Amino acid sequence: MAVDPEMKPPVAPFRSFRDTLPAGDLTPMSLRVFQVNLGKRCNQACRHCHVDASPARTETMSREIMDACLKALRETDGFGVVDITGGAPEMNPDFRYLVREARAMGKHVIDRCNLTILEEPGYEYLYGFLSEQKVEITASLPHFSAAATDRQRGSGVFSASIKALRKLNGLGYGKDLPLNLVYNPNGFFLASSQAQLESEFKTRLGEEFGIVFNDLYCLNNMPISRFLETLVRRGKYQEYMDLLAGAYNPGTLEGLMCRHQISVGHDGAVYDCDFNQMLGMESEPVSRIQEFSAGAFMGRAIRVADHCFGCTAGAGSSCGGEISR
Repeated sequence: MAVDPEMKPPVAPFRSFRDTLPAGDLTPMSLRVFQVNLGKRCNQACRHCHVDASPARTETMSREIMDACLKALRETDGFGVVDITGGAPEMNPDFRYLVREARAMGKHVIDRCNLTILEEPGYEYLYGFLSEQKVEITASLPHFSAAATDRQRGSGVFSASIKALRKLNGLGYGKDLPLNLVYNPNGFFLASSQAQLESEFKTRLGEEFGIVFNDLYCLNNMPISRFLETLVRRGKYQEYMDLLAGAYNPGTLEGLMCRHQISVGHDGAVYDCDFNQMLGMESEPVSRIQEFSAGAFMGRAIRVADHCFGCTAGAGSSCGGEISR
């Protein structure tokens, strides 16, 4: 069942996120990462998914919008990384086109992969394609145990993920090519120490399955979309927001991903981050990639709301894991 985008939490946290900002506004610092969402279609329907992606979704980025993204990349200094996400971004029919064009520009490309897509019929080519293009793989794996992973992502996901990871290792991923894993807490709590969890993941996956990888990224669950729906349904929203706000860490502000990237939706709308994208909070004054101007985008005030506590709680949370260590 799709999440109601109009659903509002029943109460607000004890203070607003904006009240925590020393200057009142959050402003950009650089343009390093061009993050692009290729659509909401996915071969999975994970319980914590902030995108509300699933096999039933049909939204996908067109070639026309993709070309507008590539034009912005060519004409803008600074973007060194193209971060491709979804849904399962590989299900977009022009996924390979985008990767090849970005690599031809000399960009470092990241594929945010759910691993199981690599084992789906018709997608086996991805192993060879991603390794040939030297694409960094940042892959979701909630836990090193089958029970915890399948509980969050569906029956059989863990075994398929292990199979995919072994094949990726055979192609040099985790050694010569970058392979990172992403951890989300399987409950209403903050992520544990990233360094500690990384050590546990490497030990367990290595000893039990012979798997190696580079880094583990810990992400807090964001109070939006499916996770918000679960919080509200179980009467945990206020408790979780109090937890996030109470763990607010001003040392994370400089490294927030919204200050160093652009996030482009499948329809070409422009956002400050992937989370704002899922809430429909378009960037101002630049709201469409066809009209992108680096000067205008760098002169904006970043749009914030109380979900931003998720990125600033504890050691912080971003697409690259912890912010403050």
